[in-house]
Amino acid sequence: MTVYSGPVFEMAVNQFNVIANYLEIPMDERDRLLMPKRAITVSCPIHKDDGTVAVFEGYRVQHHLTLGPTKGGTRFAPTVDIGEIGALAIWMSWKCALVGLPYGGAKGGVNVDLGRLSKRELEALSRRYMQEMIPFVGPHTDVMAPDMGTNEQVMAWFMDTYSMYQGQTVTEIVTGKPVSSGGTLGRREATGRGVAYLSKRVMKEAGICMGDATAVVQGFGNVGSYAALELYNAGVKIIAVSDHTGALHCATGLDVPALMKHTSIHGSIAGFSVELAFDPAAILLLPCTVLIPAAMERVIDREVAERLQCRILAEGANGPTTPDADVVLDHRKDEIFVIPDILCNSGGVVVSYFEWVQDLQQLFWEESEVTRREYEILDRAFTQMVARASADHVAHRTAAMAIGVEKVRAAKNTRGLFP
Repeated sequence: MTVYSGPVFEMAVNQFNVIANYLEIPMDERDRLLMPKRAITVSCPIHKDDGTVAVFEGYRVQHHLTLGPTKGGTRFAPTVDIGEIGALAIWMSWKCALVGLPYGGAKGGVNVDLGRLSKRELEALSRRYMQEMIPFVGPHTDVMAPDMGTNEQVMAWFMDTYSMYQGQTVTEIVTGKPVSSGGTLGRREATGRGVAYLSKRVMKEAGICMGDATAVVQGFGNVGSYAALELYNAGVKIIAVSDHTGALHCATGLDVPALMKHTSIHGSIAGFSVELAFDPAAILLLPCTVLIPAAMERVIDREVAERLQCRILAEGANGPTTPDADVVLDHRKDEIFVIPDILCNSGGVVVSYFEWVQDLQQLFWEESEVTRREYEILDRAFTQMVARASADHVAHRTAAMAIGVEKVRAAKNTRGLFP
């Protein structure tokens, strides 16, 4: 029996089992590697603007603390449950280990429809959630970050709430903060920049000219928008984008800076253009050089994988591709180069690590230094993944996850089992 359930957690388990079989991990070691160390469920009551009290359920899952504190985002969304949060924490562990960060994985969230909250109510919920988490988090225990439905402002509220209870400012308790509150230059753009950087590396190695390339971005939030902007600035035509309000398609390329300006004002792509409106369900199947799913989990299933018309699949979201789709993509590996999520979107946690280090040292870097170090780490992990996949004749996802799982397993075996 387990408290974790649902399709997202089952997907994480299935992926791990593939890796465990590939690495020939003994059965009696597998649960210790897979199952999270700690799961917290809290009630978050707040006063609504109309004077009533509403209670929201919040979660935090810490997968392992073998390599250092846990690290992971906090999402506010109506789909959040303990199974989804558990899966995301597990994926974060493999991601951190793959890119060589001294972290275990964590994830948190609150089940809430943000469209029903005022800004004051959002602040109250953010502060109450952090207040409930104080016994379980800390700069050397669990460091929070933004995710879907949260942003720099929410992180500032988290940091302030924790600091008030400690009696001193503790900037290193969260990452993804505003620069004015101890954040780092380049953090907001980091995940999207990493997606674009790795996509450009694959195109360069494949001999694809940027000026001839096209890209489709599903999910025009923080990750998707900055990935689109980086590719646009490199000369790639962004022919389609989508978000929760709809989709836009232009064969000659969208004006990405203008679209980002529109979304910063209006909160979505809705209203940008009536003429360019497109079916959001069809956006993944458009012919393109680079396809970036940067929205939700499980959007590419077996049927979609069979119909993809991209040359590079750059997974900006966590878990966008199901295990059944992976089987199809493995058969199509000569047609589609997959950059798996645990590498492709790892730029965010890499720069979060830089932010944490800068906060601990109270010594801050220039943005050029942050970006240079991010790309160095991504390059190293990419090279290791491709070499492993080639040597063992396995899929890129298998190679990337195997590297991460091996590092966590080695650390656990070296430290032993206490008591």
